[in-house]
Amino acid sequence: MTSHSLPDVASQNASQNIPLDWVGMCGIALPILIDGQRLTAIADAGVSLEDGEVRGIHMSRLFLALKVLDSQPLNPLLLKKILQRFIDTHDDLSICAYLNIHTQMLFNRPALVSPLSGWKSYPVTIKSSLKNGMFHVELNVDVKYSSTCPCSAALARQLIQHKFIDDFANKTLLHAEILDWLGSTQGIVATPHSQRSTAHLQLNLSEEVVDFPIEHVIDKAEEALGTAVQTAVKREDEQAFALANGQNLMFCEDAVRRLHVALKSTSTVKGFNLKVVHAESLHSHDAVAQSRWNWLCQTV
Repeated sequence: MTSHSLPDVASQNASQNIPLDWVGMCGIALPILIDGQRLTAIADAGVSLEDGEVRGIHMSRLFLALKVLDSQPLNPLLLKKILQRFIDTHDDLSICAYLNIHTQMLFNRPALVSPLSGWKSYPVTIKSSLKNGMFHVELNVDVKYSSTCPCSAALARQLIQHKFIDDFANKTLLHAEILDWLGSTQGIVATPHSQRSTAHLQLNLSEEVVDFPIEHVIDKAEEALGTAVQTAVKREDEQAFALANGQNLMFCEDAVRRLHVALKSTSTVKGFNLKVVHAESLHSHDAVAQSRWNWLCQTV
């Protein structure tokens, strides 16, 4: 039996004449090559169905168009070609195409002081669309960092001051005795709370971008925050991390403003939507702040 003799139910007329914005598949497993890394990814692929009388699209054609990702490096130009292929294989049915790719990028990150290093994973989503000939690409990256609460730090310092007054009132201050006091739990009676936090970066990229600036964006964000989470560490690294936290006290509002300034000055970024989440250690809820600049989300 040939394929021409097999029934094609999808080509039948729909029972209701309703055009659809997005039809396709989610959760397609595929390999991708990006920044020299061969990665496992999940793709969501779809097109619009402009003809409301047509029952369905040809999903296998979308699937086959993704095969090019097996061998070619992922970049904006390749995405545009794939989206155009989606539309070309659905002639008279679709004028819009969508492709979202979800993966985890691995970068080797050095310790703060020691010669150690380790791999750190960053969730990355690349969203792309082709609508009426207009191509749009968006880069989403999650960056984890530590945030120490300024209010908690101030309250801890006050408690230490009060303890110092209690322990040294009307006493001659001896350098060695004070030094011992500063290094003891008797003296440092309180510490500020901090939490692992996440910056969710949604970036509209410049039309001139040839390759995805993933590592560059991550470096800019971590530099702005100053307290990126670490991989392999020794005690000297942990001490340096404690110093970094102490010198970078931040509310969620502070963190998102730092990112706003850093990413607005990045030439490859033409707009963004930023969201930071501080997973509070004091509360059972999270502290959240958002900021936008020149943001127009066009993908699905």
